[in-house]
Amino acid sequence: MSSKRVGVGVIGAGVISRYYLENMTRFPDLNVLAVADLDPARARVRAQEFGLRPMLLHELLGSEDIQIVLNLTVPAAHFDVSARILVSGKHVWSEKPLATSRRDARLLLDKAARRGLRVACAPDTFLGGALQTAQRAVLAGRIGEPKSALAIMQAPGPEGTHPNPAFYFDDGGGPLLDMGPYHVTALVQTLGAVHRVSAVSSTARAVRRVLVGECAGTEFDVRVPTQHMALLEFASGARATLLTSFDSGIRRDLLELHGTEASLVVPDPNRFEGTGTFAPFHAPAQDVPAVGSTWGRGVGVLELARSIRAEVPERASGALAYHVLDVLLAIREAARAGTPVTIESTAASPAPLDESWDPTAATL
Repeated sequence: MSSKRVGVGVIGAGVISRYYLENMTRFPDLNVLAVADLDPARARVRAQEFGLRPMLLHELLGSEDIQIVLNLTVPAAHFDVSARILVSGKHVWSEKPLATSRRDARLLLDKAARRGLRVACAPDTFLGGALQTAQRAVLAGRIGEPKSALAIMQAPGPEGTHPNPAFYFDDGGGPLLDMGPYHVTALVQTLGAVHRVSAVSSTARAVRRVLVGECAGTEFDVRVPTQHMALLEFASGARATLLTSFDSGIRRDLLELHGTEASLVVPDPNRFEGTGTFAPFHAPAQDVPAVGSTWGRGVGVLELARSIRAEVPERASGALAYHVLDVLLAIREAARAGTPVTIESTAASPAPLDESWDPTAATL
């Protein structure tokens, strides 16, 4: 095992990069070095903000000091950029989804395996204290045998908060592939692999308008459904209802787990922190505070780096991301065809982190 900090580079200097860099630059086991973007000016601004080096893409991929590269580009570019990272001999951390097709996702995992490299993928919210606490509660049998779940993400859509939201409504986007990974990953974490799905979908408006930023007032076409309602059947026999929607004036992020003895309300799966609720069938409900790290985006990159050094599997693995993508694409297909779709892939629930797991500790 090497005893050296892990060098990290970032490709994609958009909005999400700030959230990653705010955390990763504080983790002593990571040595965040550089930022690249198709727009060199944008890379310079983000690099300067965090005291990093702006680089051109080929410079970053050619740097011997960088071992992990974050792919924070738009979903449609995930496959091409991740493939280039692997060709350069570096490990990949990709924003979700892993790719926009099963074929491309499988090609990435196969390419990584041949080269002895790793592909890991967001979301890493399931490594946060809130979802870790929920997983430990389920494993400890607090709700009895898990039988069902309810997962809801409703919002008006990102055009009210994002200055360039059109990609959210294009291939690889929509509420299903944009927000669905958080809820489905949390469901796989607590209930195991999904076996079959059924679904319906709808689109409230064919054209949307940017509401904030320099492009405010610009209209763009909606190219994907903006609401999916799905039934997930798990290999364990459990069932879950999933709703993802950009068509709601009501904002709701909800995950409920129901067992033979009690229910558990889990904090927002798109967050790392929060207090859950344990609700026995015939006793008063109890708060369940998060136990564990509540650091935000970037903890998955850190867990990947530590796993590489320890030569053990990472938790936010490509296999998990592939299964989640497989489920989400099957939901889309089931809605189009009007018939259930069987899931061909599988993935094990990642083992919980130790409660004392600390991103701010220097361990390498």
